[in-house]
Amino acid sequence: MIQRQVYRTEKAGSIKSLKLRTEELPEPKADEVCVNVKAVGLNFADIFAIQGLYSATPEGSFIPGLEYSGEIIAIGKDVTGWNIGDRVMGATKFGGYVSHINSHHRYVIPLPDDWSFEEGAGFLVQGLTAYYGLTKLGDLRKDMTVLIHSAAGGVGILANRICKKYGAYTIGTVGNGKKVDFLKSQEAYDEVIVRDKYFADKLQAALNSRQLNLVMECIGGRILKQSWEAMAPMGRMVAYGSASFTSHGSRPNYPRLIWKFLKRPKIDPLRLPSQNKSLMGFNLIYLYEQTDMMLEILSELQALQLRPQHVGHTFDFNQMHEAIHLFQQGKSVGKVAVKIN
Repeated sequence: MIQRQVYRTEKAGSIKSLKLRTEELPEPKADEVCVNVKAVGLNFADIFAIQGLYSATPEGSFIPGLEYSGEIIAIGKDVTGWNIGDRVMGATKFGGYVSHINSHHRYVIPLPDDWSFEEGAGFLVQGLTAYYGLTKLGDLRKDMTVLIHSAAGGVGILANRICKKYGAYTIGTVGNGKKVDFLKSQEAYDEVIVRDKYFADKLQAALNSRQLNLVMECIGGRILKQSWEAMAPMGRMVAYGSASFTSHGSRPNYPRLIWKFLKRPKIDPLRLPSQNKSLMGFNLIYLYEQTDMMLEILSELQALQLRPQHVGHTFDFNQMHEAIHLFQQGKSVGKVAVKIN
């Protein structure tokens, strides 16, 4: 048995219910490895799960967290190909906010030698989200024009890098104008615009007569509607989140959420053939159930040889609540990582 540190919430509903505690971790099963976690990556799904707004949230007590990196410290008797001391990054269907974790050996992959643990903790979930959305659903091709919302987030940064590998033209959007220079100078976005009341006009100016072929949508509300209207015939919108529903407080603001829900844009399926546009949605958590497919997609992603994730903010494990608060505020650039000493 290992005495491990975990962040657990007894019941979804409030971030304040997330408490650091000590628990026992049994020896890994025959097909598992035990990882001494060095860094954890934060995702919007974590916040929605803790607040009880995520459809896949476990019932009752659970540990949030979908991705991590660390070193293998024990190996199940049936596991081959791994050694104690190997550096790995892993994905998990919840349970990642921990100092140690037992994982099926197929859900960890080698951490590149020149990547830090923090960089490794920011790659799998957001890299798979960006790649699956762009290529499998969006049919990304050379010379496409791609609109990437939340361009300074972990998914947005990797999505832009993937687009550049394919020779696409990218327009990024941000909620904070302070992020524009970074995205254009460090991440080579072709255009970056701020999402404000003039967004629709700014988008048309950024397109400059180009056809908008693909939208990576994670905002919702008015921005979704205006992006949809700007798409060219045969355009595809891939929805993988709804950041506009995020609360900046510990608990969801239900009156505000209800109002936003009622005011959300409606896209009529009967009109889709005449509009000749596609709207697709996905949740990466369900890809974990399709292990062979996930590993195949991950292999394709790794073949692109992307640079490691940009880690903009790092916190210590005992600062988990501070890390979550920063993430909620929309002030982060790149990945928010929590390191474990």
